[in-house]
Amino acid sequence: MNMREFLFRAVTDGRVLIILGGIAFLWRAIISSDGKISLWETACSGVSLFIVGWFIFAYMYSMSRKPTDWPVSNRIYRGFAVSVLVLNLYAVIYYGMRWHGLLHVEACVTRDPIYRDLRYIIFVVYYCVAIGSARYLKGVHENYRLLIKESMRKKSKKRAKSIKEAVFNVMTHERTLVTIILAAILWRIAINIDKVVTYWETTLSGISLVIIGWFLFGYFCALSVKAKRKPDLAKTIQGIALGLCGINVYAVFYYGLRWYSTIERYMEVVEEPQVPLPLDILFRNIRYIMLVLFYCTAILLAKQLVNACEDYTVPVRKSDTLI
Repeated sequence: MNMREFLFRAVTDGRVLIILGGIAFLWRAIISSDGKISLWETACSGVSLFIVGWFIFAYMYSMSRKPTDWPVSNRIYRGFAVSVLVLNLYAVIYYGMRWHGLLHVEACVTRDPIYRDLRYIIFVVYYCVAIGSARYLKGVHENYRLLIKESMRKKSKKRAKSIKEAVFNVMTHERTLVTIILAAILWRIAINIDKVVTYWETTLSGISLVIIGWFLFGYFCALSVKAKRKPDLAKTIQGIALGLCGINVYAVFYYGLRWYSTIERYMEVVEEPQVPLPLDILFRNIRYIMLVLFYCTAILLAKQLVNACEDYTVPVRKSDTLI
C-alpha cells in the first residue's frame, strides 16, 4: 500500500469522520457560549467549509473523468460533484454576505444564532458523509463490471411496458428538472413582486421542499435495500441518503423557525414585527433556489444509481468460488 492509498483510507475512515463532526460541534458550542460570534470566528467557520467543500468537489470531478470498466460510476461521481458544488456555492454566497454585513435577519432574530450553528454542523456532516462515501464509491468504480443479461431491444420493450418505470424516466429527465428549476425561480419572483412574502407563500415554499426532500430520502433508503447484494454500492447509496437527510433537517428547521416566528407575530407575542431588509429577502430566494437545485441533482443521481443496481454486478472473488 503506497502513501497515497494510506492517506485516502485514513481520511475516509469512519472514526476519523466522527471525530471531525465532534470537533465541529464543539467549535460551534464554544464560540456560541457567550451569545456573540465575532468576525474571525465566522471567518474560521467559513474558511474551513470552503477548504473541505472545494477539495471534495475537485476529487469527485477528477474521479468522474477517470477511465473505468463501469461507466455509470463516472456519472455517479459527476452527480455527487454537482451536489457538493451547489452547497459550496451556497456557502460562498452566505459567508460573503455575512462578512460584508449584508445579512441581518435569516429566519428569526432571537433564534438565528441556533439556526447558524445547526447549518454549520449539517454542512460539516454532509461533507463528512461525502468523504466516507468516496471510499465505497472508489470500490464500485474500480471493481464492478457491466452485466448484460438481455439484448437492449428486449430490455427497452420491457421498460416501455412498465408504467412505473415510464413515470420514473419522465421525472428524472433533464428537461423535467430544468422545468422544475425554472418554475422555482418564477415562483420566487412572483411572490416577491410586492416585496412582502405572506404566510401561505412561505408555507407553500417550505412544504414543496419538505415533500421532495423526504420522498427522495425514502427512495434512496429503499434503493439501498435493493442493492444489498452489492455492498459497496449499497453503502454509497446509504451515505447519499444520510447526507440528504441532513439537508432535509436543515430545511425543516429553517421553515419551522419561519412559521413559528410568524405565528408569534400574529399572536402578538413579539412586540415589534420583524421587517426583513431587501438583501435578506434576496438571500431567502437564493436559499430556496439552491435547495431546489440540490434536490434536482439528487434526482439525477438517483437515476444513475438505479441503472447501477440493474445493469451492473460485482465480480466473483476467487475466495468465494473455493467455498
